[in-house]
Amino acid sequence: MQNTADHPYHRAPHKTLLTMAMPVLVSLVAEPLTGLADTAFVARLGAEELASLGIGTMVLTSAFWIFNFLGVGTQTELARHLGANNKERAAATCSASTLLALGLGLLCALAAWFIVEPAARIMGSTESMLPHAVGYMHYRLLGAPAVLLTFSCFGALRGIQNMRAPFYIAAVVNGLNILLDWLLIFGIGPLPELGVDGAALATSASQWIGALWALALVHRSIGLHSRVLLRDLTRLVSIGGDLFLRTGCVLAFLLLATRYATEAGAEAGAAHQAIRQFFFFTALFLDAFAITGQSLIGYFTGSKDIRTARHVAATICAWSFGTGCLLLAVMLLFRHQLAWLLVPQEAYATFSAAWTVAALIQPVNALSFATDGIHWGTGDFRYLRNAMIISVALGTGMLATGTTLGGLPVLVWVWVATGVWTSGRAAFGLLRIWPGSTTAPLSRNP
Repeated sequence: MQNTADHPYHRAPHKTLLTMAMPVLVSLVAEPLTGLADTAFVARLGAEELASLGIGTMVLTSAFWIFNFLGVGTQTELARHLGANNKERAAATCSASTLLALGLGLLCALAAWFIVEPAARIMGSTESMLPHAVGYMHYRLLGAPAVLLTFSCFGALRGIQNMRAPFYIAAVVNGLNILLDWLLIFGIGPLPELGVDGAALATSASQWIGALWALALVHRSIGLHSRVLLRDLTRLVSIGGDLFLRTGCVLAFLLLATRYATEAGAEAGAAHQAIRQFFFFTALFLDAFAITGQSLIGYFTGSKDIRTARHVAATICAWSFGTGCLLLAVMLLFRHQLAWLLVPQEAYATFSAAWTVAALIQPVNALSFATDGIHWGTGDFRYLRNAMIISVALGTGMLATGTTLGGLPVLVWVWVATGVWTSGRAAFGLLRIWPGSTTAPLSRNP
């Protein structure tokens, strides 16, 4: 434990929060922008190639998402060790995390190598698309260990409150990816024209450069060694189990909501896709506050400064709620412009009412993200898992009820159910802090 009085948060809490959150936001936005660049390049090759890219990215993104616990768990553990001024434990945990990331990355690549063709077929690949999709996924799997290693290293760097390093790495990696796309997809100069395979190689090569860069920074900042403790591996695997179940519940609810929307017809399906994608985009802004709050909360709870940790929680919730209100205003004010941009004209009527519901739930959705970050910071992963299970059950019940009660259009009801789901998350998250309980990590009287 160390004295936290000299931490900049005490002098300027709002400035500290924003200074930490902005690099996180930019690094989060960089990845979808690179995805758009990949899409733009491959689109010039033809429809089959673009569809193959879509299949490959969907399969691999879902697979890699499972291992996101490496970043979340490492960030929390490092922040708490930093708060406790325990550099030896921080180095041990970080060493365990990077070793686990490399091991899981290699296993993931080897296991997936032989099932990418069946996966592509399940995703609807035609025979003419299959070689492109399979080739793309094989070349992307070469970068699987780098992806997981980057998760771990970014978590470690953010855990020690170095938010700028992941931002710089993400910016360079994504810029390099775009350059390599251009060179390898079209065969510029002496390089061969590789098409969709070139897009995959560009991504894998840039990911390895970013991973090695991040690993070097982690070693310089924290120190890595070959002595890995079983308790550190066990702790990370335990976090992974809780987050795996939680993520599975999220995916199940989102897939079920999409199913109800698409069963209502093509117009409802198109409108739901547009609203859902914009909803995911707004989540980037909310995630930036959650990740920042996770590091600060972890630091102050690690140093046993619960009073400041609770103040951080209140500050994160205030900024997140304000951002949610701003998103609400933007969605309502620019509803017609965004409808023109996102959906075909025949889906406008279906889109409008559901879009209004999605806008209205933004403030409470912001609080659900904020409280996720807060409880990640305290290491309260089991509570978050259980809260998600209950919230998904409530949202799923609303979806099922809508098909029998009627009254509202199906897509509107889908987004009402989504509001119930995210409201449950926010309510459980807030109640754990205010009024809290004696078993809660942020309890006034633990």
